[in-house]
Amino acid sequence: MDNTLLPGLAIEVRFCRYLWKQGVIGWTEAAHSLWFWIRHVPPFSLHPLRQQKIYLDGKLSAEIDARAQEFVRYEICPRLSSHGLAKLESHRSAGHFVVLLTGCLDFLIAPLARYLNVAAVLCAKPERNLEGYYTGRVLPPLPYGDGKRSLLESFAQEHCLDLKACYAYGDSPGDVETLQLVGHPLVVNPIRGMARIARRQGWPIARWN
Repeated sequence: MDNTLLPGLAIEVRFCRYLWKQGVIGWTEAAHSLWFWIRHVPPFSLHPLRQQKIYLDGKLSAEIDARAQEFVRYEICPRLSSHGLAKLESHRSAGHFVVLLTGCLDFLIAPLARYLNVAAVLCAKPERNLEGYYTGRVLPPLPYGDGKRSLLESFAQEHCLDLKACYAYGDSPGDVETLQLVGHPLVVNPIRGMARIARRQGWPIARWN
């Protein structure tokens, strides 16, 4: 999803900016996130922040979800890639089973999936407590790297899909494990050395805007 169907900044980064402008999050959440990252991060890695969403801790899920729906409708849907949407429609026209597989959070992907008329979604799920508040944790498995591969394998087995007949799209090293599973991988808008990986693997590269 990020940097493929939606070129550029990740949806969650855009949403954090939106929440900041709305006054829902501020310097307190930013400081807590930075402190968590400093204490847990390996050098030059953002992976701990994929597993912990400190800015959501203690926020009422109903309020965040409502703001997410509004945000996706007005800020994300108009910015979707024309190339990506055309590819999505070509798969749909061919009768293919379309799945959104992304590390993005469920409350951001759900309204987008409805807009795209995609029923199957595999995404990150933030933990909610019994009172309906986010805890800041993301439930395993995290859809990134091996976690994304595991989710895809389980989904394919459940739905009797031959992955060697399937297509997959990714932009970064976190998608390598997924692209290796399918018969028709495509690297889109590569970042963080993904173009070099694609050339080494013999995968085609596309630029979507």
